[in-house]
Amino acid sequence: MNSLADSAAAAERTRAPPEVKRRRMYENARERLLRQGAPTLSDSELLAIVLGTGTPGRPARAIAEGLLALGPGLKELSRREAGELLCVPGVGPARAAQLAASLELGRRTQLSGEHRPRLRTPAEIYQHLAPAFRSLRKEVFHVLSFNARNVLLNDARVAEGSMNACPVDPREVFCAALGARATAIVLAHNHPSGDPEPSEVDIALTEQLAEGGRILGIRVLDHLVVADGGFVSLLERGRLSARPDARGGWAARR
Repeated sequence: MNSLADSAAAAERTRAPPEVKRRRMYENARERLLRQGAPTLSDSELLAIVLGTGTPGRPARAIAEGLLALGPGLKELSRREAGELLCVPGVGPARAAQLAASLELGRRTQLSGEHRPRLRTPAEIYQHLAPAFRSLRKEVFHVLSFNARNVLLNDARVAEGSMNACPVDPREVFCAALGARATAIVLAHNHPSGDPEPSEVDIALTEQLAEGGRILGIRVLDHLVVADGGFVSLLERGRLSARPDARGGWAARR
């Protein structure tokens, strides 16, 4: 009797419309997540669970596959602005905002868990910044403010630009530093192109800001140019000098 019932159920599953099959796949994925853990699921299954439900005629799994095709892939999808997700059938403003928030939470989990870390080398600065910079498709400029013991007081984004440029107002740079009551700052910006090599404009801006810092009594310790997989430190390139103090100062890699 059981074998007959199982056969009937299997036949019913085979005859089910495609949207019903996809809904069952989503339900199975959700159960598998609870039973075996999230790492066992594919990207599209995880996205479908985040979406929760589909739309009439378009199950959540189909919407998830459309989002991954837009990326293409999960990494590129995480670089998309919320408004760009609206071109995927089944994604409206509320769902686009929901997805953007989920992706942002994923990025934030990669950030340092220590609220005010002590960062003393360009490499440590890079490790701090990389999760936030990794998925950006436009240039941004950050000012990291430090006290005399190299404890990070504030990490402020003071400018946003395009794919290959980011105009920076020196007043915004030092406003962030003065607001944090910093004794020293590190400048940082990203190159979405993937090449961290600083441009002549980057170098000239660094020199201008270092001179402004000298007037205000705020040391410009370094300027990092960050790209996927690496960075360039203008301190290490010899474009800046940072004087370490007895309490543990700034140091380039040896």
